[in-house]
Amino acid sequence: MNAEAKLKELGIELPPAPPKGGVYKPVVFTGDLAFVSGHGPYQADETYMSGKVGSDLDLEAAQKAARQTGLALLATIQKEVGLDKVKRVIKLLGMVNATPEFGEHPKVINGCSELFRDVFGEDGVGSRSAVGMGSLPGNIPVEIELTIEVER
Repeated sequence: MNAEAKLKELGIELPPAPPKGGVYKPVVFTGDLAFVSGHGPYQADETYMSGKVGSDLDLEAAQKAARQTGLALLATIQKEVGLDKVKRVIKLLGMVNATPEFGEHPKVINGCSELFRDVFGEDGVGSRSAVGMGSLPGNIPVEIELTIEVER
């Protein structure tokens, strides 16, 4: 099943692709790889979720923010590449805006990784890093960047 059909089957509606916030390209291609710039949890109402994990947000809320970030990434991929041109996820880098005491960064980023697995199957599971940050732009709880293999 293709990714567009899978989204419909899962009842998932994507937010709009987030607007650019600086001097960069949302996606850069080299060969059959697409490097997707870092995204935050952009929502359908065109706002970002916010808060620091470990003080403002608990693990469950942070996982929802990571899932929302995944939805924003999918919206950009849909706009710039086409979801059905994604062959597989190569690498995901998840950054968590967390208190120094918080140590469950990988569990937070599972919110995005599980979404990609649900949409793309096992091809949606790539290598991954999940790290903590002292802050992120706009006090967003999660930022994720992505490398995917695409059909060109």
